[in-house]
Amino acid sequence: MPKSIKILVVEDEMIIGANISLQLNKLGYTVSGIISRGEDVLPNIKENKPDIILLDINLKGKLDGIETAILMQKDYNIPIIYLTANADDNHFNRAKETNPFAFISKPFKKLDLQYAIELTVNKIMNNNDRKKNAIPPYILNDRIFVKHNDKMLKIIIKDIYYIEAERNYCRIFSKGKEFLLVMTLKDINEKLPKEHFIRIHRSFIVNLTHIDEVAGSHVLVSRKVIPISKLHREGLIKRLQTI
Repeated sequence: MPKSIKILVVEDEMIIGANISLQLNKLGYTVSGIISRGEDVLPNIKENKPDIILLDINLKGKLDGIETAILMQKDYNIPIIYLTANADDNHFNRAKETNPFAFISKPFKKLDLQYAIELTVNKIMNNNDRKKNAIPPYILNDRIFVKHNDKMLKIIIKDIYYIEAERNYCRIFSKGKEFLLVMTLKDINEKLPKEHFIRIHRSFIVNLTHIDEVAGSHVLVSRKVIPISKLHREGLIKRLQTI
């Protein structure tokens, strides 16, 4: 595997962290650091720029692994592989919101680690290839042109129900169709006309005119239940009052 791949290990049990580091070195990867606290992750990322983060969910300190991932993803888009000794539904559902590339349950074997990282590296390379060959969408006031099967297809803005993040990509759901864009949700949110759309969750943008129901923690759009984050709820209510 490529020796240029740098991996940050975030594990509060230093013996386990050191063992993981040893295994990674034997597999040909570079370990950019072994950190035991979530609070120390961002400074390490800024300095060492890892390609992958191995992140224990149950960290000691103010931040657990999932909270660390959420904080990190505000500024960085680095693939995460979670390490966990507690694979209950609550942890899994919280972790799933951060779109990890893999989960490894403790105790794990060397092959578990090897396969998870190789699959992640393969996804990174495939994503990079797709980006090189991709044509970015053209976003106008009332329509978007997207590449689809070697053609540029038109999507009418008012027909879009919602847009969902898929790591470095986002998927547009419109009347009877869906399209994958080579664009992050943050980037498309900056370009979309604000009178139609609002971001209500780190993974979702919705068309205000297609909201059928607003509940305490979600909205209903074209029979799709979409979560509302606490951060965006007040802004959504204000926008709905002005429609």
